[in-house]
Amino acid sequence: MDSVEKLTSAITMVEEARGVPLSASCVVHRGEMLELLDEARAALPNDLESAQKLIAARDAIIEEGRVSAEQMIAMAREDVARMVEQTSIVQMARDEARKILDEARTLGDQEKQEVEEYIDGRLATLEVILNKTQDAVARGRERLAGANDKDVLSQLSDAD
Repeated sequence: MDSVEKLTSAITMVEEARGVPLSASCVVHRGEMLELLDEARAALPNDLESAQKLIAARDAIIEEGRVSAEQMIAMAREDVARMVEQTSIVQMARDEARKILDEARTLGDQEKQEVEEYIDGRLATLEVILNKTQDAVARGRERLAGANDKDVLSQLSDAD
């Protein structure tokens, strides 16, 4: 029996003891009561030591939990800070990518316009050359046609 059980037995013994008439006192067997109280006193240091160990273990577990919770909170704060930083880095990268794409589109449009102007100029030059060539071909054909007329005229004059 531990000290609590011994004390409970002592209380039960007093409650069940025979009362003294016309008094609040009771008759308890002195030897049995002293034996119970001595056993309770003897068990009390062991029980107190066990209770203190239990309390110390509980306090250690609570402290360990507190430290662990603080570490988790610190890690969570770091993770949140890292995520926020990454979010702003990602946003900055997206903004930079949009800027680069816009610049590339603008540059592409400018270069396309320059190429089209160059091609139009070359085609205009080619058109002039082709027109001159066409005029030269037409004049050559006219001369050939005129030369045949002279040959026909010369044949007619020879036949007379």
